Amino acid sequence: MLDQTDLHILALLRENSRLQWKDIGEQVHLSGQAVGNRIRRMEEQGIIQGYTTIIDTSKVGPVLTAIISMFMKSNDHQAFIRFISNHPEVIEAHRTTGEGCYSLIVSVTDQTALNALLDELLPFGNYRISLSIGKIK
Repeated sequence: MLDQTDLHILALLRENSRLQWKDIGEQVHLSGQAVGNRIRRMEEQGIIQGYTTIIDTSKVGPVLTAIISMFMKSNDHQAFIRFISNHPEVIEAHRTTGEGCYSLIVSVTDQTALNALLDELLPFGNYRISLSIGKIK
């Protein structure tokens, strides 16, 4: 069970996962060592599953972001999950209710790369695609 201090630590890590334990401790009124113990416990419990880097893609080069809704042809979802897990251009994948079975957020360099990915998705089912014209949050 998480207490308010754990939730505060998680909020701080969401904002900047590179914060030093000592700096987090100053904000939650604990020692750096106590913060480290809490973080390790949350990692062991699977609450914290990893750390990530957010990249400003506008500064890296041309990037095309698409939101793809997948409509599966079969019940063999494990093959699809393995496929998307092995494709780094799939930034996020969510199993969804309502329209479609999955929603994917993909980031590719251009339309040629997007078309290649879409061709690889076809054996799993049909899709509907929306292109991002600007990130808000």
